[in-house]
Amino acid sequence: MSGIRKPAVAGTFYPARPAELEAVIGSCLDEGRDDPRRPLALIVPHAGLIYSGPVAGAGYRLLRPYRDAIKRVVMIGPAHRVALAGIAVPSVDRFATPLGEIPLDRALIDQLLELPGVVVSDEAHRWEHCLEVQLPFLQTVLEEFTIVPLLVGRADADVVGGVLQRARGADSSTLLLVSSDLSHYSSYSRACRMDRDTADRVLARRQDLVGEQACGAHAINGLMHLADRTGWPVELLDLRNSGDTAGPRDRVVGYGAFALYDA
Repeated sequence: MSGIRKPAVAGTFYPARPAELEAVIGSCLDEGRDDPRRPLALIVPHAGLIYSGPVAGAGYRLLRPYRDAIKRVVMIGPAHRVALAGIAVPSVDRFATPLGEIPLDRALIDQLLELPGVVVSDEAHRWEHCLEVQLPFLQTVLEEFTIVPLLVGRADADVVGGVLQRARGADSSTLLLVSSDLSHYSSYSRACRMDRDTADRVLARRQDLVGEQACGAHAINGLMHLADRTGWPVELLDLRNSGDTAGPRDRVVGYGAFALYDA
């Protein structure tokens, strides 16, 4: 890639026209509720916005009071398109969406590359949607910020948790953001049961999720490893599936939004 990672799924997962995209994001942010507490981390879904956007909006709504306070977002999700061992960062300086460009924190990324299992892979990031669909939300609810985009393949929870801990450090202006959908292509009733069980595991800060429960299982397990060490409580903001939002109910995909707060 060049110095800018261009949008890969604009016009498919979300609108490519800025005005239309802003309207859709605004509608999604009407979901959920306000909370005076500032989240340290969020888990949000990453499907097409007509399906998962309302659930993701419940998480991003919590960031609006802190648009000037959050200066860095460390975002991590699953590598869907490239077989990957460890955690991949890109080599570019900026990510672009129809709403503009977002600078990467290259200094922090260089520090993370010193850790075991962290590698550079532009190919992993080139067509990946799980982080890209989060960017318009961030551009809407935050002011000036940088991002640290991480894609995880096969990696143990302690490895992922260690990278997240190093990335956040003691910087209170950093938000951790995990991108993950839940169950995939089950019947509506089975998805409801599976996703409720997955949500209960996340609320208990367990680190044993597998891909059938969440495509971002390794990313969630890593965040739970960190949350368990720090004592951060986890709260469920929304739990629905595509059958509840915009799709049929014979083969649905599950979505959950969670917030983690200081102990």
